[in-house]
Amino acid sequence: MNNLNIPETNQPRIVIIGCGFAGLNLAKNLKKQPYQVVMIDKHNYHTFQPLLYQVATAGLEPDSIAYPIRNIFKKQKKFFFRMAEAHSVDTESQIINTNIGPLSYDYLVIATGSATNYFGMERVEKLAIPMKSVPEALNLRSLILQNFEAASLTENLKERERLMNFVIVGAGPTGTELAGALAELKTHVLPNDYPDLDFRRMSIHLIEMADKVLPPMSDFSSKNALEYLESLGVQVWLNTAVQDYDGEMVKTNQKKKLPASTLIWAAGVSGALIDGFAQGEDFAKGRYLVNKLNQIGQHKNVFAIGDVASMLSDENPKGHPMLAQVAIQQGENLAANLAREAKKKEWKAFTYNDMGSMATVGRNKAVAELYNKFMLKGFAGWYVWMMVHLISLVGFRNRLVVLLNWFINYFSYDRKIRLIIRPVNRHSLAEKELALESHKEALNQD
Repeated sequence: MNNLNIPETNQPRIVIIGCGFAGLNLAKNLKKQPYQVVMIDKHNYHTFQPLLYQVATAGLEPDSIAYPIRNIFKKQKKFFFRMAEAHSVDTESQIINTNIGPLSYDYLVIATGSATNYFGMERVEKLAIPMKSVPEALNLRSLILQNFEAASLTENLKERERLMNFVIVGAGPTGTELAGALAELKTHVLPNDYPDLDFRRMSIHLIEMADKVLPPMSDFSSKNALEYLESLGVQVWLNTAVQDYDGEMVKTNQKKKLPASTLIWAAGVSGALIDGFAQGEDFAKGRYLVNKLNQIGQHKNVFAIGDVASMLSDENPKGHPMLAQVAIQQGENLAANLAREAKKKEWKAFTYNDMGSMATVGRNKAVAELYNKFMLKGFAGWYVWMMVHLISLVGFRNRLVVLLNWFINYFSYDRKIRLIIRPVNRHSLAEKELALESHKEALNQD
């Protein structure tokens, strides 16, 4: 079955859902293999998610961290891309159903990444601002600037304080880096744009349920990151969880109430799942349960890789972390196994090579753990962080543009992209999300 205008071929068809780090590296490594590769993604570009926070804080333009999917694979003759959203999969008939029609497959790879998890707090979900995609990062950029435009107009001091306060939930790399970037805006940039505002009234709060920032990293990195955040004036709340948010006040389990017009959600994530699998044996805490070959349950030709996959073992009872390196290595391993399949060779189990992790808090303030042996901080950590991210970007132009922006921002202490291209209303965003959910439910019922 094929309603997506994909040419028929006598070669097996591999359908990849998602062009994140996992799907991208899988497809690239299948270039010379005897398969027809079809990629489905709801966007026509690959996003370099680690730098989304810089788009949100006016440090980078969105097109410098995004790259057209068709351009990435323009030299792969057996590769086909369709901009579509996958709704469900029929594993018996081997058909994937999308919003533009069904498509048959011989092998299916789900690489849909992660989705924001609000832990069942409906009002928080409606009113908080996530940051998982380029449109969401642009929404946040607009809201930040709109807040200060509104603050400069109001004479109500409490309202002005609410508009100038920002609460970030989740002190992982995303939340920590975003808090640091906002703090640098507060110190170096915004006072020049809004000289009539008292920026001593601006507060940046970082809330974390764990007892340290950057929970997945070592105590060395966590301690130094906390010191950097506090030196920048960020209020860090550890062992604290958000319980409710009404658009004006954040309530926590510590009976602390934080006035803020903007709540940024960088906390829990779960797998971006697709309907069609029986609940229970094929799932583990919101992710597909996969074996060492990344196969889902008993389905020998259906795979999950990257953030959406959970590979449990006695040595790794919690599964691999939801990191770009895991996604990249799983994509490469699955491509190698599919190449072995074409040659009737035995498949090899996935083994994760932990190359370390890193996070930046601001200019010359970063922590890096390389192969879990070398611990770096300060300028050395920041330099390594910068080089690794530059190398990992897709496309020479993107690397050059990002490097140029970083160079200018470093010496000028400025962010030139403080633009409200499309004004955003938080409440209308919530209504739009509800409308989209209703539309998806109607499509699934049909």
